[in-house]
Amino acid sequence: MKYVTWFVGLVVAITISLYVLAFTGFGNSIVAPIIESKIKEQTKLDAKLKVFSLSTDTVNIVLELNKNNSVEVKGTYSLLSQSFNITYNIALHELKTLQPLTSMQLQDSFFTQGSLKGDTKLFTLVGKSDIAKSKTAYKVIMRDMNPSSIIAKVEKADLQSLLHMFNQKSYASADINLDVNFKNIMPHKLDGDILLITNKGRLNAKIMKKYFNITIPPTAFAMRLKAKLKGDDVDYTCILNSNLAKIISAGSISPEPLYVNIKYAFHVKELALLKPITAADIRGKLNLSGSVVGNKDRMIVDGKSDLASSKTTFKALLHDFTPQRVEANIKELQLQKLLYMIKQPHYADALLDMNVKITNADPKNLQGVVTSKITKGLLDSKYITKAYGFKSMMPRTTFHATTYTTLQKNTIDTKLNFVSNLANLVIKRARFDTKDASLASDYKVKVHNLNRLYFVTQKHLKGALSAHGELTKAKDLDFTLLSNIAGGKIDAALHNDDFVAKLDALQTMDILDILMYPKVFQSSIDAKLLYNIADAKGDFKGLLSNGKFMPNQVLDLTKQYAHIDLYKQRFKGDVDAKINKEKIIASLGLKSNRSSIIAKNTKIDTKANTIDAKIAINANGNPLSITLKGDINSPKIGVNAKKIIQKEATKVIKKEIEKRLRKDVGNLLKGLF
Repeated sequence: MKYVTWFVGLVVAITISLYVLAFTGFGNSIVAPIIESKIKEQTKLDAKLKVFSLSTDTVNIVLELNKNNSVEVKGTYSLLSQSFNITYNIALHELKTLQPLTSMQLQDSFFTQGSLKGDTKLFTLVGKSDIAKSKTAYKVIMRDMNPSSIIAKVEKADLQSLLHMFNQKSYASADINLDVNFKNIMPHKLDGDILLITNKGRLNAKIMKKYFNITIPPTAFAMRLKAKLKGDDVDYTCILNSNLAKIISAGSISPEPLYVNIKYAFHVKELALLKPITAADIRGKLNLSGSVVGNKDRMIVDGKSDLASSKTTFKALLHDFTPQRVEANIKELQLQKLLYMIKQPHYADALLDMNVKITNADPKNLQGVVTSKITKGLLDSKYITKAYGFKSMMPRTTFHATTYTTLQKNTIDTKLNFVSNLANLVIKRARFDTKDASLASDYKVKVHNLNRLYFVTQKHLKGALSAHGELTKAKDLDFTLLSNIAGGKIDAALHNDDFVAKLDALQTMDILDILMYPKVFQSSIDAKLLYNIADAKGDFKGLLSNGKFMPNQVLDLTKQYAHIDLYKQRFKGDVDAKINKEKIIASLGLKSNRSSIIAKNTKIDTKANTIDAKIAINANGNPLSITLKGDINSPKIGVNAKKIIQKEATKVIKKEIEKRLRKDVGNLLKGLF
């Protein structure tokens, strides 16, 4: 009995102690510092319990989270029935100082007050707030400490204030009205309505320019979102309207298991405005509409668009939100508008038709066919001339083209037929490997009129040119060229910057005709050219055979002074040249069975179209020196015939003296000359 008495006494003592600590002023003064310390530890704030009063049926707490931010709770409760009637007042004057608690940077202030009435099984929370300068009222019914229904009404919330509160730039201003009426928000038993209306919206042009480099006109907008939730289904209608864009979406969504059946329409007058959302650096207008139907395993997205003034339709099959098959048909897309949209220069005007059939859109197992046709093409000669620094205007160039492309895993094979009044290009197979970004292609090109390339070559040319070869680009760039030209063949190859060309039996008359130079020499030439594109330097070595001269001033002078007709002789010899950009230093050595023509260090400037040459002619032992200077087409010609004149004068004088004196005076004349 003694021990029982002691045990009861101990229990009573503990109970009295707990009562004193919990429900008396003396006990509150002991507990308050402990609670305050725990609050500081959890919030990382310099919190203070300014008031802590807890009795058996009342509570009064004032918590100062830090300076200018406080929470006040006051009311009555019953421990036996677990009921309560409590009011609260939350006054947060400086949200930015609560970052340790909010985990994000907030601005401005937030106030709300209200009451909690009921018991732990069922109670009602009713309150009001001025968040974002609004008139907000809310009512929440809690069952077993979980919200079962919510009614809220927000009137004229200020969008700028809301953005600033969440530390965002003032991209726009608007009045926001929100009505939320949920009779039941229990999972899988939803029953309620949402109505969100935005009025007097206006985009901030200065902010859009400063942070996104987007220039927009004055833009007003309004939005209306109405949604009805029933069970797991959501039926909604959303309309966003502005003087720059209109977006409409309506349909139903079931989240578990996911199933969507919605229609959408985008009418955007300026795509640049969507850059903050899409991160796409595009501009211009776009109209797009279509539907999305299906679930996670099979979803079909289809639509139509006027992309770049085209008639475009598309359809995609998605599995787990990843495209599996894609089909698209584009008709009469205006290339110039597409270039504008993707912020590319205006290279050309054209109409583009394209058909896309991707049977497997998995990048690792890509399968499909893409065909395209370009018609009514016209290059922007003025822009291209300026952009590439051509010194002469590019001629008016029209074009059309067709392509056929097959996609096979990481390989893209393309056929191309490009036709223009400048040149034609045919590619039977261009293979691009997306894995290593390598390219291998054949080609056949035909230039109808070489003179139309003057804007590139800065040299008037005559005739046409056809060539074919191969192009490969992986680690190195390799290019081959084969052409039948000037009565012979050219076999050329480029490896990165090094160019090698072999000339086989080219006819000089044809070459001179192409270069529009005077046709002074007819011959066959075999040669080799080594040239570095990066340095614009090279060497040329050639062999001339079976050559004969055409009528020209130089040989006419030779005939006049030396009385030798070099036109009847056949020559062969070497021609060498050192190329340094537009400067060429050439040497020529020609010989026949009786004569020779030698020109060393001839200077040719292809840019200025000038020549500076000294030609030494020995015609049957008769020397003649000739200089050429000035315009290569009509140079100034200088003749030094001193030795020929001496020789001819000696013959005449000798003959006349012998005739008169009847004796050999050769030795005498040698002394005279």
